Amino acid sequence: MSQIEIAQIIDQIKQEIAVDASGCGKASIRATARLANIDATGLVRSLKTAVDNSRSKLVEKLICKGFEAVEILGWSQSGIPDIAVAAILHYYGYEAGKRCTTQAKFACEAFESIGVRAWIQDLLGWTKPATSTETAMTQIQLLAAIAQQMAEQEQHLLQQQQQQTEILHRLKAVEVEQDRVNTPCGHKYSVVGFANLQGLEISVKEAGTKGRKASALCRKQGIEIERIHDPRFGKVGLYPESVLIEVFSTGQN
Repeated sequence: MSQIEIAQIIDQIKQEIAVDASGCGKASIRATARLANIDATGLVRSLKTAVDNSRSKLVEKLICKGFEAVEILGWSQSGIPDIAVAAILHYYGYEAGKRCTTQAKFACEAFESIGVRAWIQDLLGWTKPATSTETAMTQIQLLAAIAQQMAEQEQHLLQQQQQQTEILHRLKAVEVEQDRVNTPCGHKYSVVGFANLQGLEISVKEAGTKGRKASALCRKQGIEIERIHDPRFGKVGLYPESVLIEVFSTGQN
């Protein structure tokens, strides 16, 4: 789960989020459940225990936050206040045990970062200049804004990582070419690999003959023969490009 996905979810549920004239926001049961990645029916059942003798742990938490039991019971019709949405996200992010979800934790972190920011701004007496066309933003709307900002930052980071990967590939290609130029004998190939590189068909017998000739030339020139494992032939020799060119150019088997 990433902040990009959180932003997408908020965009999907924005039709079920409302704000009144005083700037207080509400979200539907379904929107809150979608944001926390939990079952909406289960959330309804949990909230309905508000007037029962045996209340759910979530309801106990909400009552401790100052919400009345009758008020909680009515949220299925009236919507959940934005402050309660924050409490529900925190519960399913950290306190619900096996029912905790990573998505609720991500949403809660974004929500709480906005709450801290708003508290600091209020403490310092900072207010954003507003025009006549602007409306107050609720905490839920601010959550959407911060999630979108985080999504953009994450996307920018992904682009930077992709650019770095492309640069590393280019540097590797340059190093390979530089190695080829700096190596007097050129790159090393097996007989079959060199034949394939040149678009030539070669039989096993021909490959063996040319391999022996290449080995002889290497010993003559004092070149060490590197050997690698081949699934078809076992161990095969790697010969300098210059040696293989000479062997193939003779036209002899």
